[in-house]
Amino acid sequence: MTNLFFGALRIAVLLALFDTRPQVAGLTVGGAVTYVALTQVFLSAFSLFGWYDFMRTIHRGEVASDLLRPLNLLGFWAAQDAGRAAGQLLLRGLPMLLLFMLFWQADLPLQPLLTLLSVVLAWVCGFAFRFLVNCAAFWWADAVGIGRFAWAALSLGCGFLMPLALFPAWLRETLNFTPFPSMMNSSVELWLGLRTGKAAWAALGEQLLWAVLLLALAYMVLGRGLRRLEVAGG
Repeated sequence: MTNLFFGALRIAVLLALFDTRPQVAGLTVGGAVTYVALTQVFLSAFSLFGWYDFMRTIHRGEVASDLLRPLNLLGFWAAQDAGRAAGQLLLRGLPMLLLFMLFWQADLPLQPLLTLLSVVLAWVCGFAFRFLVNCAAFWWADAVGIGRFAWAALSLGCGFLMPLALFPAWLRETLNFTPFPSMMNSSVELWLGLRTGKAAWAALGEQLLWAVLLLALAYMVLGRGLRRLEVAGG
């Protein structure tokens, strides 16, 4: 109910922006409504308001027991987060989407398969970024503040707060050099059909590139953090 309420507010703001115009920055009225629906659907699945689970295990020393498991620590957390994200998407996001379709006629994806691939890659990029932020706990006694700045940048850069199409051109170009659009905006644009053909495959390529780079960086930072980890004096 809370998400529907905030969704209604955001839809009202965007519809006021359109007034009598059929399009604004390439977005139609139906596209704007669907954009709001998708941001509410992906909100929990992509943990856009923050994720501190790994950070807490470092601060409490629980990471030591995780290291005793015969598993790669990064893969261990990726598997947990994949299950959490899938559960949120199916049990919370899908009913939310159906309600937005019922009340505001949100659109179905115009490119279902490409959109699905994009959503998976968006989760990978987002998880790797969130894991990197959590690794700050290896160097700072209280890294929650760093996380808050990171989540604010994520919400802005991935297009959660506002469609990136409405940003000034210079800011959009700047964000294109960051991984943030690959964490949600690319999926929304594919869903809405704003990127089709070669542009759609280019978007998927960008997401795949960022996913590989961020995972590699997370693996490297995790290794450096574990080398300096001290639990109970040992």
